Amino acid sequence: MNFILTGIGAGLVSALLTAVVVKATALAAVLYLLSPIPVLIVSLGWNHRSGLVAAVVGGLAIALFISPLSGLGFAIVTALPAWWLAYLALLGRPAENGAIEWYPVGRLLAWVAGTAALTIVAAGVISTGGNYDAFHSNAREIAEAFVTMQFPPTQQNGIDAETRNELIDLFARATPFLSAQGFTVVLALYLWAAAKIVAMSKRLPRPWPDVPGLMMPRAVVLLLSASTAVAFLGLDNFVGVFAAALAGALFMAFALQGLAAIHDRTRGNAIRGLILTTVYVVAVITQGILMIALSLFGIADSAFDLRRRLRARSLRPNNSRPFPPDHKP
Repeated sequence: MNFILTGIGAGLVSALLTAVVVKATALAAVLYLLSPIPVLIVSLGWNHRSGLVAAVVGGLAIALFISPLSGLGFAIVTALPAWWLAYLALLGRPAENGAIEWYPVGRLLAWVAGTAALTIVAAGVISTGGNYDAFHSNAREIAEAFVTMQFPPTQQNGIDAETRNELIDLFARATPFLSAQGFTVVLALYLWAAAKIVAMSKRLPRPWPDVPGLMMPRAVVLLLSASTAVAFLGLDNFVGVFAAALAGALFMAFALQGLAAIHDRTRGNAIRGLILTTVYVVAVITQGILMIALSLFGIADSAFDLRRRLRARSLRPNNSRPFPPDHKP
């Protein structure tokens, strides 16, 4: 019964953090962004059933005090993704030696990306009532605001109307791709932060995983290729939206894997702090351009097991290499 009480409390807190967004202030926006954290904490620290109770209670509270559609949106977009990821994080099975084999962090990261993509599409369907034309119209409005910000019409060197419309169409179609990228980072950060909080309270059932050593399965590379191919077909429906969102989410997940690989490869290095600080600063300064390189490395890491090969090469004894032809003992 304890999981019910904690679930009710977490659901009400999460619903309150979500409801304050109607204030339309900067603080309200920050609190809204933190709304999945209570669901994650109770799911990880007490029981995944607490997360389900939180999702139901929070959804009902918002449905009663705001609107039924908002309550449904809270459950599907905020609470259930948090519950699902926490559930996966605590999956375990007994190994042959009797120890618990916990769900691999690499697979969990792949599910973070998949959950982000599904949530983006679900939010679009709920907000537009399943009307793709309305969804695309909203995306065009966002894209038009972005293009206008980058290329103000009053500038002397501004772009012509035809080019402006082409850019708006391009960014409108890329909106699911870009949104899923950002949401993948947010979900991964939320899961990590919630697990850290629960671990500090000694309630996390599994030992802290080796996050820098994570690696997504090779099949995820194929999934990224397939979703990218479908996204390039330009389907004017929610199938195309999901393909674009999934491609963006997986691309970002591989960037996070590439970032983890840098953490992994620099362990024990005397200037590790300087290297990592430089990487993060460059990623911010270049507005994410570095993430492209990290994504490509993450893809190659899963496809060709690069880190294991690099580690094996670095651990190879010097005397295992053959003598050069002109060596004389």
